[in-house]
Amino acid sequence: MSVTSPRRAAGFRRAARETVSGLPREFWWLWTSTLVNRLGAFVATFMALYLTLDRGYSASYAGLVASLHGLGGVVSSLGGGVMADRLGRRPTLLIAQASTALSVALLGFVRDPVSIAGVAFLVGMASNASRPAVQAMMADIVRPEDRVRAFSLNYWAINLGFAVSSMAAGFIAEFSYLAGFLIEAAMTLACAIVVFLKLPESRPGSDGGDGGESGREAGAEASVGLVAVLRDRRFMSVVGLSFLVAVVFQQGAVGLPVAMGRAGFTPADYGLAIAVNGILIVALQIPVTRLIEHRDPKRLLVVSSLLAGYGFGLTAFAGSVGVFALTVCVWTLGEMINAPTQTGLVVRLSPVHGRGRYQGVYTLSWSLAALVAPLMSGAVIDRLGAQWLWGMCAVVGTAAAVGYGALMRSLPQEDDRPYLDGQSGQDGDKGLAGAGAADRAVADARPSAEAGTA
Repeated sequence: MSVTSPRRAAGFRRAARETVSGLPREFWWLWTSTLVNRLGAFVATFMALYLTLDRGYSASYAGLVASLHGLGGVVSSLGGGVMADRLGRRPTLLIAQASTALSVALLGFVRDPVSIAGVAFLVGMASNASRPAVQAMMADIVRPEDRVRAFSLNYWAINLGFAVSSMAAGFIAEFSYLAGFLIEAAMTLACAIVVFLKLPESRPGSDGGDGGESGREAGAEASVGLVAVLRDRRFMSVVGLSFLVAVVFQQGAVGLPVAMGRAGFTPADYGLAIAVNGILIVALQIPVTRLIEHRDPKRLLVVSSLLAGYGFGLTAFAGSVGVFALTVCVWTLGEMINAPTQTGLVVRLSPVHGRGRYQGVYTLSWSLAALVAPLMSGAVIDRLGAQWLWGMCAVVGTAAAVGYGALMRSLPQEDDRPYLDGQSGQDGDKGLAGAGAADRAVADARPSAEAGTA
């Protein structure tokens, strides 16, 4: 015992070092910005309570506001991707975060129902506009072999911040809802300051060059417009499969609480069951990352789709909070595998000069799922019952798994595609110094992305 424990501790420390080592300094500033942003994400947690309890509006109106917030995210998914490619990652982040801070603060002061709905739409649009830029910047500054690990660490930061902010939101709401709006606005503004002070532009070719080089870069950028993205059949198939999986995962927030409520469980029971999701992600995301980092993405996506579908499918047999929690464990494992693998696959399939647009279209699949899932789950539960909803989740998860298996048979190896090498050297301190020189050596002309502009 005395020998084994130190060895285990040493092994844990070595694993932790390997998980965080080798990533460039710019990634960690971007990671810090993500963490701070999620630590201050109070409004989404207490928005429904604020509208119904504090302002006295109906549940239907609160649902409308939530839908408008989601619609804003749908609009900005594409707009943010285009901005990330045209204006650059850094300007897009600054505009999105500053706009989010302003609109969130304004939301705390408006009282008219029409104004609240309109500002909620702006908040959804501004807060989601930064996502394609963040993902594109990570792809720019992190080496291909480290990207799954980087995306996984970023996903871990999102969930850690959300877990803390969810707990803090309740205490803040008891004190003052307005304080929650203002604190979130201040922390979002702090994210913008971090971006402004610590993150250089990472967009390929952003460091300048002679006229000929700039012209070639501009031509490459123009060839990867939104029309070209939509014509990329394999990528759009991935987006479609991502939408199916996202609809399943959304049931944890929309279908599960309704089904548990109708089965006689209390909101506290649902809170205990769903808390397992955040706890597992915070505790296990890094170890899971070490297991999946260099594995075949096709197998990972097939397995994660099955875990998601049958994790929710098993909910049909749950009759206690403990069993509900066990089903949450199953689909949470699928979520931990899916999130970094899927994002890494999008980078792998996207041309260097079109990363923002590709990430924007990919983000759109999740935004649309957030709109469709509540409507679907409500209709199925009302007309057919919750058992049918969970059975449909199993079917959809299976269909997505089969789709991933068929689609990715001919997936090229990472080294088969050109990428921005030299941006993140071995020591992690080289930053973006080699971005322009490396990009000039890239002839990134995908057959499926030869035409179209945005």
